[in-house]
Amino acid sequence: MTDLLRRLEDIVAPTIVGMGYELVRVALSRGGTLQIMVEPADGRPMDVEDCAGVSRALSAVLDVEDPITSAYTLEVSSPGIDRPLTRPKDYARWTGHMARLETAEPVEGRRRFKGTLLGLEDGIVKLRLEDGQETGVPLSAVSRAKLEMTDALIEEHRLANQGAGQAH
Repeated sequence: MTDLLRRLEDIVAPTIVGMGYELVRVALSRGGTLQIMVEPADGRPMDVEDCAGVSRALSAVLDVEDPITSAYTLEVSSPGIDRPLTRPKDYARWTGHMARLETAEPVEGRRRFKGTLLGLEDGIVKLRLEDGQETGVPLSAVSRAKLEMTDALIEEHRLANQGAGQAH
């Protein structure tokens, strides 16, 4: 993570948390899009109004702080079903689901891993690979990780949304 992304996280996180959300990821594309991915802290599904409210609040904060010297477009979004795994708690929360991980440097001779998440233990992401072997990848070595779209993940998402709809 670059110093600019760290600074952006430090700037936006207090507003996001104060509004009842959690920061999932901050990314800045070469094309000039600042993507801020958030989700409700209470676990309910994110909707368009949530994104719009967070976007308005962050626009004001970013205008005051002015951390990006060039022109950019602010995009506030939810993580979606095949979400990135960016925080240690994500690896525990999504245990049992398929994930794809990439590392900056080879781990056990490879940089790409795909398998069922078995959790996070002592800073090691545990995976059952597609061939049935279990492996561990140091969380500190992971450069990118995301859930894979599967029927089980879609069903869990559907049930969560259905439950949220009944709660309102």
